[in-house]
Amino acid sequence: MTEVPDPLLTELRELALEAARRAGALLRDGRPDDLAVARTKSSPIDVVTEMDIAAEKLITDFLAEHRPQDGLLGEEGAATPGTSGVRWVIDPLDGTVNYLYGLPTWGVSIAAERDGETVVGVVEAPMRGETYHAVLGRGAYAGDRRLAVRPSPAFDQALVGTGFAYVQTRRAHQAEVARQVIPRVRDIRRGGSAALDLCDVAAGRLDAYYERGLNPWDLAAGALIAREAGALTGGRPGEPESGDLTVAASPGLFAPLQELLEELGAWHD
Repeated sequence: MTEVPDPLLTELRELALEAARRAGALLRDGRPDDLAVARTKSSPIDVVTEMDIAAEKLITDFLAEHRPQDGLLGEEGAATPGTSGVRWVIDPLDGTVNYLYGLPTWGVSIAAERDGETVVGVVEAPMRGETYHAVLGRGAYAGDRRLAVRPSPAFDQALVGTGFAYVQTRRAHQAEVARQVIPRVRDIRRGGSAALDLCDVAAGRLDAYYERGLNPWDLAAGALIAREAGALTGGRPGEPESGDLTVAASPGLFAPLQELLEELGAWHD
């Protein structure tokens, strides 16, 4: 007997796709050549632009119009509890520094949770011309193409993605961890967008990815997309992905990478 798709999840996916498409178009087409900095967050490196704020407003207004009872959690300050059991987790511009410098690796990340479980994830990458999306239990896709993680290589042949925090003291420790990881794997890549790094694991462009210091909006959509493509995700051994540590990898690499990061104290500052 064929399982009938949950119509609510289909609705949430379609809304997320449209909201991400609109925000991505705003960011792509509205980026001024001389990008003005509106304000900063944790350090001068972490630039937050007027476009970032405008994209979140576009998304939250769109979602509130269609589902006014849902909760919202956004990087730029949206936070409402809602009454429907559904909460949207939004990063309107993941890869802000890339965007500032005109690098293409940035995206819009929108996830929907139902009763605390992530059930829909969309990551729009306008400069790649790609839209990644997943619904819990239905697989992950880039457009209409089904995604699958790359078969696990030997650990010393793994291409591993990572990222670094904006706070300098944490960055120094992360650099030391990366220095010790590099000799044990094929190489390390640092893309600058956690959401797209997770999607790259899903698409087989990375074998694995790890990072400390991510927020819920950084990882919610991308982690679901990675899992639905066959990756394993988590944090420290036995724990889910979190701000302490996020790991995503093809199944044969997940435990060895997790164990190495634990040995190296990657979850420390």
